Amino acid sequence: MRIHRVLAEASIVLLKSVFRDGKVLDQEIAGAFHKNPKWGKRDRGFIAETVYEVARWRRALSFVADSEEISSLCAAQWRRMGYDIPDWWKYRGASISVMEDRESYLAKQPRPIRESIPDWLDEFMVKDMGDKLWEMELKAMNRKPRVMLRVNSLKCTREDAMVWLAENGVMSKEVPGIPQALILPDGKVLPKPLRFDGRVEIQDAGSQIIVPMMQAKPGEKVIDACSGAGGKTLQLAAEMNNEGKIYAMDINENKLRELKKRARRAGVRCVVPKLITETTASDFAGVADRLLIDAPCSGIGTLRRQPDLKWRLKPASIFRAWKIQEELLLEYSRMLKPGGRLVYATCSILDTENSFAVSEFYGVGDFTLVEEREISPAKDGFDGFYAAALIKDQ
Repeated sequence: MRIHRVLAEASIVLLKSVFRDGKVLDQEIAGAFHKNPKWGKRDRGFIAETVYEVARWRRALSFVADSEEISSLCAAQWRRMGYDIPDWWKYRGASISVMEDRESYLAKQPRPIRESIPDWLDEFMVKDMGDKLWEMELKAMNRKPRVMLRVNSLKCTREDAMVWLAENGVMSKEVPGIPQALILPDGKVLPKPLRFDGRVEIQDAGSQIIVPMMQAKPGEKVIDACSGAGGKTLQLAAEMNNEGKIYAMDINENKLRELKKRARRAGVRCVVPKLITETTASDFAGVADRLLIDAPCSGIGTLRRQPDLKWRLKPASIFRAWKIQEELLLEYSRMLKPGGRLVYATCSILDTENSFAVSEFYGVGDFTLVEEREISPAKDGFDGFYAAALIKDQ
């Protein structure tokens, strides 16, 4: 298969911005696609597969190519993809025939090389969860993810959504045990017009497990204390049948603006975006029947979809997240009524961010743990999440 020079060079630019400048891969790709509307479906597919897989397998490809240069990593990845490396592609690394030989020895390399992870992160995770479990989870998170959707029950049923998607050339299957979840075939993406229709939202099935733990009822007052652009906020609105009030809070005004757009598309009317200030916890003290703290965290559970994250993470950033999680639980829990239900959630598989953080909180506070869920990439096939439901004492 032939590689087009402009696409190869675009891949290099994207990978440099990620590896050298610490940019977020999916944001960089989205920006590149927006600036180059003439790139067709195959062009975008080639670039996306190149940069995501080089980010996922950076250390393994470095071993195979006998080089850490991005041009060499791309050559090694294109060989894996079945492309002939063109004569005009210059790189300093092993020849293609030598790459094939080195590939056969990859499985015998230490885990950080064969599974492509920084040494420090491998050691950190082994201390947190043990060698055997980490090996299992890491292998699962190195598999290519499939697109998962949440059907917006305010607009249609899951069955209706499947018919609508099929009419638009997108086949889907139900995810067993997750009432509104659909999964697309390998390599299939949701076309942009369908993404902005409002009938479905892109949301991992593991993430969809968290909101039902809120047990939110129509007519209640609910606070989503770290709403971001509102994936779980919109799911909450559907669970509540658009009745009641959901305060969607975040420190980022741009994310709240995006939430407003998404809410309009989804037909959601019960959401009130609220920019967090120093007095927010006091202003809303004792207001909420239900409180969701979807806490900032390491994000390690999402490495399938964000393979570049492992190269941006640093021990200091994880330690900072621990402090933020502790502060959020202590401060934001004031917004919950006595007898109210708090759900604390992360997109992490680290015990120190999950069960340990929760036990430290309710061990000294006025809360009782009533439910706990660990969502495992290896066991469940979804991204890694954690959620705990607690009841505030009367």
